[in-house]
Amino acid sequence: MGPNNVQTLFLFPIVLCLGWYLFLRYNNVPIKEGKKGFMYILAFSAFVLGFFVLIMQITEYTPTDL
Repeated sequence: MGPNNVQTLFLFPIVLCLGWYLFLRYNNVPIKEGKKGFMYILAFSAFVLGFFVLIMQITEYTPTDL
């Protein structure tokens, strides 16, 4: 996983939240009712980010182009 892939991981939750927002708007669902979906997206993204940070620490990977 190169430096560019690490940088795009930060876009992952933004894209997922935008997609969820558009899904809610398209189906005329209030944002309050879809709030739980945003929480799941952010929790999942934090888990993925934490996993990769842990793996980077274990393998002593240091990105040079960040």
